[in-house]
Amino acid sequence: MRTDAGLPSDFFEPAECAPDEQAGRALPYQSWTAENLCVESYHEEIKYYTSRWDALCPYIDVTPDMLARARKPFIVYALPPDGNFGVPINDNYGLAKVAAEDFWTDPWRARKFRELDKLFKHFEVSERVVPGQDITVEYILEIGAEHFDAYDIHAMEVDGFVDYIRKLDVLIIQVHAANGDLILTDVSMLLPERDQVYGSFCQWNTDYKKHSPGIYGCVLAARWAARNGYQFYNLGPVGDYGYKSLLVTDLEPIYGIAMTDSDHPLALDPSSPLHTDFNPAQWNQIFRTATV
Repeated sequence: MRTDAGLPSDFFEPAECAPDEQAGRALPYQSWTAENLCVESYHEEIKYYTSRWDALCPYIDVTPDMLARARKPFIVYALPPDGNFGVPINDNYGLAKVAAEDFWTDPWRARKFRELDKLFKHFEVSERVVPGQDITVEYILEIGAEHFDAYDIHAMEVDGFVDYIRKLDVLIIQVHAANGDLILTDVSMLLPERDQVYGSFCQWNTDYKKHSPGIYGCVLAARWAARNGYQFYNLGPVGDYGYKSLLVTDLEPIYGIAMTDSDHPLALDPSSPLHTDFNPAQWNQIFRTATV
């Protein structure tokens, strides 16, 4: 496998580690072992690997040791924009600048919000902030299993979400109908260091599809973020989600890493994420700026 960006020849050699480090390695919001790092993903019938934080978490950190131990092809999305790893992919985070007054007074957006409020005026909204350390995998599966099944989110990615939020607080918004039906559960991470609330997932009741519960979950989270002094509500990647345009005011580049052999079937398929998300010239480029 070729290595770009002036990488040292031993970059992909796993580092030696002391016995007490064998069980796992920790980053600010992530921990991992060689056994749980990689999650199987598929493009058609072609298998490749992503990280355990891929589906539900933003701003994923990597280390040379992590990349060396990962199975290939390995794709990491959503590295921190202020870091040194990764290259820009063909997608962006959609940010709603909820601290700006004109976000709420924009005529088109304000009208849409009023229409949604009218649809939900007889429903009950509850909001609570829960320390991430108190949230279990079992609870996340209880409130999100239907969403995870619908979007092929692996159980290991749910584990990765619970791992990521250990040192964070989580906003959980639920909406109930008068008859007791749970219409939506919206789950967001609070990221004070980035002045953001990040929307991880929203599970909604398909019986209430005409009410646009997924969009309303975003509106409720954006309002909570504004009331609680955050600058932005982050709706996650926007490339395949046109409905997010209602809230998005700013785009933030998403950075990723794609590690692959050039003759792997995933690399040879022009419809694979190696081509749709990345410029092939950037495959195996680890550092953002090439070094000499």
